[in-house]
Amino acid sequence: MGINYELYKVFYWAAKTGSLSQAAKVLYLTQPTVSHAIKQLEEGFGVTLFFRNSKGVELTQEGAVLYSYIEQSQILISLAEEKITALKNLESGELRIGGSDSLFKHYLLPYLEQFHENHPGIKLHLHHGTTPEIITFLKEGKIDLGVVRMPIIDPQLEVKMSFQLQDCFVAGARYADMQHKVLSLEMLLQHSIILFSRNSRARMAITELFQSYGYSIKPEIEVGSVDLLIEFARRGLGVSYVTREFVSKELEEGSLFEVRLDVPLPPSHVAILTMRNMPLSSAASVFIELIRQ
Repeated sequence: MGINYELYKVFYWAAKTGSLSQAAKVLYLTQPTVSHAIKQLEEGFGVTLFFRNSKGVELTQEGAVLYSYIEQSQILISLAEEKITALKNLESGELRIGGSDSLFKHYLLPYLEQFHENHPGIKLHLHHGTTPEIITFLKEGKIDLGVVRMPIIDPQLEVKMSFQLQDCFVAGARYADMQHKVLSLEMLLQHSIILFSRNSRARMAITELFQSYGYSIKPEIEVGSVDLLIEFARRGLGVSYVTREFVSKELEEGSLFEVRLDVPLPPSHVAILTMRNMPLSSAASVFIELIRQ
């Protein structure tokens, strides 16, 4: 019928209060405006919705049927308004982030901890996966943010912010004789090398670097987690290629040391990705700002 929603609102408050004057006060309208709105609604339906009594107005049988439905819609609208306000104020809702185990543990954890402390009503959902899996999660709408190593070239994705990490080779006490030396790539390759699995961005980057200098880096040990890279190096099983920021504690306490090379190792770039032209939730926006600070 295309009846204006505002007419239903007037009807609701007139029925709820049993008074056209009280409905006018609630809605900040004049009583003639309320009366005119009720008349429009009755004309639209072709039935009488109210009849007057000594106390105000009372619903007719048709009016009572209409009110039973309008009351439910008003309750749902009020709940929706409360929910949106809570989401806006970060009192409820969820934040869904995709990333690797190592990025969550060694980089994002302090920010996640701070966010949870500031906004305990927001549920955190962490989706672990490889870079291709994280991109798929984004496109399927399973996550709000994806934290991945660059480069990623995809017109559907947008970089919200990026930060820089530095990869390096580290070793433990068994290789102490290397600690104060500067090694060439050739000298490094004389030792046991431990690398992350073949499909990782870090693995591809170091392979390409060695190839650019005419060398082929072939690890004796391949592992599937950063924690194993760190632990194997600490136990002296070889020289591991890891992200320096992920072993800051071990470097500081001396259980690992950085192996210095005569060529620079390029930094790696990590970005927070979202779907292009898709609005961010309040929770996602606040989390990004927290990292920027």
